Amino acid sequence: MNHPKPGAVDVAQVRELQEANPRTRVIDVRTPGEFAAAHIPGSYNVPLDLLREHQRELSAEHGDPVVLVCRSGMRADQAQQLMATSGLDQVHVLQGGISSWESVGAPLKRGKGTWAMERQVRLVAGSIVLTTVVASLAYEPLKWVAAAIGAGLTFAAVTDTCAMARMLSLLPWNRTRTCDMPTMLAALTEAAPERA
Repeated sequence: MNHPKPGAVDVAQVRELQEANPRTRVIDVRTPGEFAAAHIPGSYNVPLDLLREHQRELSAEHGDPVVLVCRSGMRADQAQQLMATSGLDQVHVLQGGISSWESVGAPLKRGKGTWAMERQVRLVAGSIVLTTVVASLAYEPLKWVAAAIGAGLTFAAVTDTCAMARMLSLLPWNRTRTCDMPTMLAALTEAAPERA
């Protein structure tokens, strides 16, 4: 098999890479709550926020291929950009993320967890807009809160970032009690981590 160059890979390429090199690391950058709900068997959870906080500490003690995964591919792209200077030169991003993995019937380990972050953002943003529009019937200046949410969502789309998602990722239901930062980072950076 030709190993794909670092960049975007599809589900078939990830599975071929795993077959050709059993040491391939699948790193899921979603929140621990999302990871607990459903993840690729054998993958490790290293949340994007954790990577942001410890970007300077990232350095690889291995040459294993790394595949980054999130719900749709957006957070994995951001993680790849963060790791561009970390020495991890075999970093790939699963195109379409868990959604594409699931759509082709590839195996997923399911558990008890939270909604996908994109769904949480839609719920919160929609609820704020609906509430403030209705409340603005009694107090007109509240319409500007709905406008601010709309502006924030537009900015999020243009910049491919989302402040609301970052804030929601800090809430208790998006974290697990077993969120062990050193172990999570070790899954990405250290040689031959133990499989859970």
